[in-house]
Amino acid sequence: MTEPQAADPTQQSLWRPLRRLQASMDADIARIYSEGQIEGLKPSFVMELLRLHAYGPMSIRELAESVDRTHSALSQKVAAMRAAGWVQTVAGDDARSKKVTLTEKARSVVDRLAAEWRATEAAIAEIEEEIPYPLSRVVTDIEQALERKSFHDRIAEKLAQDSAWH
Repeated sequence: MTEPQAADPTQQSLWRPLRRLQASMDADIARIYSEGQIEGLKPSFVMELLRLHAYGPMSIRELAESVDRTHSALSQKVAAMRAAGWVQTVAGDDARSKKVTLTEKARSVVDRLAAEWRATEAAIAEIEEEIPYPLSRVVTDIEQALERKSFHDRIAEKLAQDSAWH
């Protein structure tokens, strides 16, 4: 890499290690799938697959609401899951609507995915017992801080003091 021509603010990132940690943990989950001969499954698909298994076919909007995501984000994820063979869309209650449902490929492994989910949650609980300040508590504390003042407002205040922004 060449020397930067200007100061590079991306060299500093307080939460980049958190993103790397989560990516590393997701890679370990993907490795579990590979070792278990569940090929082509992304860890990011599993919550939606388990939700569809538990509640049955849903519209993209219903599925998005159930996993607390936007319709747009879930529409893209469903397209990727459909391309990978995990879900399909079928006719909904009327001619204009479609429902997302599991494929036979997904149904054949969904009990194993539920077992992995439980094992992962148990492993996270174990890790949280080993550390002095559990991440779940950190998240709650951050949420409370953001209730006092939003992330947007905090950033806007900093930008108001930065001449480069104006």
